[in-house]
Amino acid sequence: MHPAIRSHRAQARSYNLPRFFRHSRSMSVNPAPARGLLGDTTVRDYSEKLRRFNAFAAPELRRAIASLGLTPGLRVLDAGCGTGEALGWFAEHVRPGGTVVGMDLALPHVAAASARSDAVHADMLRPPFADATFDLVWSVNVVNHLRSPVEGVRTLAALLRPGGRIALGQSSFLPDMCFAWDARLERVVNEAVRAYYRDKYRVDERGLTAVRANVGLLRAAGLQDVQVRTYTMDRIAPLRPEDARYIGETLFRDSWGGRLRPYLDAADFTEMENLCNPAHETFALTRPDFHFLQTFTLAVGSTPL
Repeated sequence: MHPAIRSHRAQARSYNLPRFFRHSRSMSVNPAPARGLLGDTTVRDYSEKLRRFNAFAAPELRRAIASLGLTPGLRVLDAGCGTGEALGWFAEHVRPGGTVVGMDLALPHVAAASARSDAVHADMLRPPFADATFDLVWSVNVVNHLRSPVEGVRTLAALLRPGGRIALGQSSFLPDMCFAWDARLERVVNEAVRAYYRDKYRVDERGLTAVRANVGLLRAAGLQDVQVRTYTMDRIAPLRPEDARYIGETLFRDSWGGRLRPYLDAADFTEMENLCNPAHETFALTRPDFHFLQTFTLAVGSTPL
């Protein structure tokens, strides 16, 4: 048996989780290799990127969780839990007596999340849980990775008890504001980023912007009483270390950087490169007029009672 399977099965037993799993299939923590719309596989690892985002967005994510009005005793599934920071945040609301479980396709993510709470390795379209198990399914920045997001939402809805809720969260419905002092440069950089990802994942503009359709996905999957709220994440200089790492490393270095050179003219690329370079005198994060704005939108729907 694969050591990861043995480890996570043992962990599930220690928390009395097997009662949640389908009797018709084993607890598969090592699903067949899959490749999602955005390149996800069982071995793809972007744990550090997830940690940076969760540390950056923690104040708003925790407010969004608090808005759900959870009470002790409820069962929560984080579908696409990544490195698992939200598992602890949910535990604060549903314990004692409640249960929080994470599920992710990538083994490295599951390993990280398991240090915080229960986490299983599974494909979202083939969850190992029994129907009508959970009171809430939370899924952030995940369903846009699926080739059939409506199928994914329907699959998750089947895991809910009557009256249970799905909460779909997504960041950056609106373009991020990085260069508040230069709207033109910001616009061409955002366009370059979209062009880069279209080419990388071989999707068209409609494929990228489908991420904004969470309200429609919930309704198409039969959820009722759909509600939506958008949180703004404003960050100004001087930045918290968590904010500086996310903006400077995840966005400026890892998402932008040299990969945007083919998509910008030479002058714009040089200006962007200087603004993103901590060693340059124009480094954006130390400017007194730096103002970063990103959105986080939470759409929530319920199953019939």
